[in-house]
Amino acid sequence: MDKRKLMLLVGALIVAIGTAFAARSLFAGASTPQAEAAAKMPMGPKVLVAQRALPVGTIITADSLNFQAWPKDMVQDVYFVEGEADMQKLLGTVVRNPVTAGEPLTKGNLVAPGDRGFLAAALGPGMRAVTIPVSARTGVAGFVFPGDHIDLVLTQTVKGNNDGMALKASETIMKNLRVLATDQSTDQEMVEGKTRVRTFSTVTLEVTPKIAEKIAVAQTIGTISLSLRSLADNSAELEQAIAAGDVKIPAGVSKSQEEALLKQAMNRPIESANASFVTGGDVSRFQRRTMPVAAPAGGSPSMGAPAPAPQLTMNGTPVPRGPIVRVTRGKDTEAVSVGAK
Repeated sequence: MDKRKLMLLVGALIVAIGTAFAARSLFAGASTPQAEAAAKMPMGPKVLVAQRALPVGTIITADSLNFQAWPKDMVQDVYFVEGEADMQKLLGTVVRNPVTAGEPLTKGNLVAPGDRGFLAAALGPGMRAVTIPVSARTGVAGFVFPGDHIDLVLTQTVKGNNDGMALKASETIMKNLRVLATDQSTDQEMVEGKTRVRTFSTVTLEVTPKIAEKIAVAQTIGTISLSLRSLADNSAELEQAIAAGDVKIPAGVSKSQEEALLKQAMNRPIESANASFVTGGDVSRFQRRTMPVAAPAGGSPSMGAPAPAPQLTMNGTPVPRGPIVRVTRGKDTEAVSVGAK
């Protein structure tokens, strides 16, 4: 290779290396002041932030909020500051405006029990609130709190006129109903940092208008009991609904919008069209398994009841029911019941 060309090649290589080092120093010098400024930003007191996304109507619980250090210059008067805010008073309040995960809560975001429009704020769009009476036996012994999800079980007795044994039956009529309040309390009572379990006589639920009508009728039919749901049940049913195409996520939505849609789908009430049920015969061999046949006041069997066997005759004479023996004397034949005198 020509010596002159070799010198030019080495010179170009030296210039390229020098340019690379100069660019690196330039970018490093530009980012260093920003990093130093961020590191020197003074941190102020801890403020209350959302641990997860809180859509409208969310009932505040102890695990939905947490105190987090916040830059001093960004702390506002409407924030809940640690040492000044009373967490016990915030439990049971309802989110008025949606709050994203990690966002500080403001005093305008929450509605406290007793405030005007509190229960209406707790309801989702298009939902209704209904109250049903319960007892310690039908209310899971008090282990149901606002924010939990429950199923409704209807127990009834179906009587028939043809026999003395009635049908005992229970069935799950509604699923995944959100508890808004027990008695007139919408929060969990805390004693020494622990949730106090207490019995209650009424429970208020969030339902659709159609479910509200069905619950009103169900209370006149029999006894309604609460069945507390596991959190894992909601996730499993949501996965089944997504696989079946009942829940669809539109294309192009953001991660936060997708989480909000999935959370809404998990909280929706379910009408049990193909409800599971149990009859007395499933529990005891001495109970009925099928519906008793009812007869009208006149005594004639109703539709669906087995019709009586037709009366047999012989030469115009009624033939006795049961085993018979035909006795022929000369030209006359007579049907005689076995055991008849």
